[in-house]
Amino acid sequence: MENSLDNLLAPSLRKSIEVNLGKSTLNKIEQRLMERHGMGIGEAIKDFYKFDSVLREFFGAGADGLEAKFLQNIIDLKQHKKSADNWVTVQDQELAKTFLESFADEDKKAIIGTVMEKSLSISDILEQCKVPQTSGYRKINQMVESGLLISNDCETAADGKNIKKYETAFNNVKMDIEKNKVAVKIQLKENSMVQSSILQIVRV
Repeated sequence: MENSLDNLLAPSLRKSIEVNLGKSTLNKIEQRLMERHGMGIGEAIKDFYKFDSVLREFFGAGADGLEAKFLQNIIDLKQHKKSADNWVTVQDQELAKTFLESFADEDKKAIIGTVMEKSLSISDILEQCKVPQTSGYRKINQMVESGLLISNDCETAADGKNIKKYETAFNNVKMDIEKNKVAVKIQLKENSMVQSSILQIVRV
C-alpha cells in the first residue's frame, strides 16, 4: 500500500536532495539504487528505507543529518513535535503552490473536501461533488500525480473488478499569503504519519 504522505512529499524531496547533493552524486546514488533494488530515485523516496540504505553506503552516519536537511526544506516538523494535533508548516514553495492552486479551483476544492474524512471511488467523488466526468477525471488524475490524493483502499464492483478508492494525507489546511510567499499549514492524519517511511527514518 502506498503512503499518502510519502507520495505528497516525494516530488519536493527529490528536488531538495538534488539541490543538496548535486546532480553527479544523485546520479551515483540512482545507479546504486538500480543495482540493488531495481528502482530510480522517485520510487525509492516513496519506499524511503531503500533510499536510506543506499545513502548510508555513501555517507555512513552522516546520512542522518543529510536526510533531516532534505526534509527540513519541505516541511517544518519542529512545530509538530511541540503540539499534539499534527500541524506542520509547508516550507517548499512549489508544494505550497500546489495546495493554493488546488483550493483556488472550485472542483478540486470540493473533491479534496469530500475525501478528507473517508476514502471514495472516483465515480462516488464525482457524484457527490457534482463535477462533470471528463474534467473531473482529469482533475483527480492531476491531484493523484501531485500527491494530494492517494489510493489506499479499494472496493469490489459487481463484476468482480477492484475499484480504487481515494483519500488525502491531511485532515485540515490553513493558507495565508505572507510577504509574497504562500504560507500553508496542513494537519496530517495520524495514520499517514505512522505509516510514512520518510517520517519513520528522518529524525528532525
